Amino acid sequence: MTLRKTIFFDIDGTIYDEEKQIPPSAKEAIAELKRRGHHVAIATGRADYMFEELRAELGIDSYVSLNGQYVVYEGKPVYSNPIEKPILEELTLFAEKLDHPVAYTDTAGMKVNVADHEYIKTSIGSLKLVFPTHDAEYFLKNDTHQAMIFCPQESQAIYTERYPQLNFIRWHPLCMDVLPGNGSKANGIAEMLKVIGVRKEDVYAFGDGLNDVEMLGFVGYGIAMGNGEAEAKAAAAYVTKHVSEDGIYEGLKMVGLL
Repeated sequence: MTLRKTIFFDIDGTIYDEEKQIPPSAKEAIAELKRRGHHVAIATGRADYMFEELRAELGIDSYVSLNGQYVVYEGKPVYSNPIEKPILEELTLFAEKLDHPVAYTDTAGMKVNVADHEYIKTSIGSLKLVFPTHDAEYFLKNDTHQAMIFCPQESQAIYTERYPQLNFIRWHPLCMDVLPGNGSKANGIAEMLKVIGVRKEDVYAFGDGLNDVEMLGFVGYGIAMGNGEAEAKAAAAYVTKHVSEDGIYEGLKMVGLL
């Protein structure tokens, strides 16, 4: 019998195609992994509330969310890594001067510091999510595991230079995630592995984006999607087909899990 492996899947561009649908072959492949006794988990930049239905549909209760800042194993939280409030307050004031909206995300929801902005509509809309609720002081009253700054790509260097203690990851032409300096999916996976006692050599991960780069290089078997960013493909040990061309199924065959 094949030894039990742990496989992490990114969501957008990996499990979900461009229309935010799960290709039938991906759904069946994940079900087959579970039938064979493997441990299947999600590793995503999304917050818990953004993929509740997906977890229910696939029967997955272990996940690394918010790009590694909040980790749940079999329904039980095992790691939390919010951004320090004083840093977030200073970052918000700086972003406001540049007319760059800020979003604050925790496990339950997302709030933004402006009531209306085209950058937010365009980027959040690409995820098929509604415009977040306005609450400019949300981060002062709640833990923020991940922030977002809505700004053009050419503005990113301003933030990376000014805030070396933070990690900025671009996921949309008009938006980037903001994480603690040690924040990444790789770090979140490492925290889960401590709990379940699994070696990273026995871990597989599928991803496509810039926020998957560390993860794909960290695990024993990193598999980049054919539709992935060049940096993700360079970090991975394998490159499978496009998400819409049975990428997950073909990738699992490629590494011998199916």
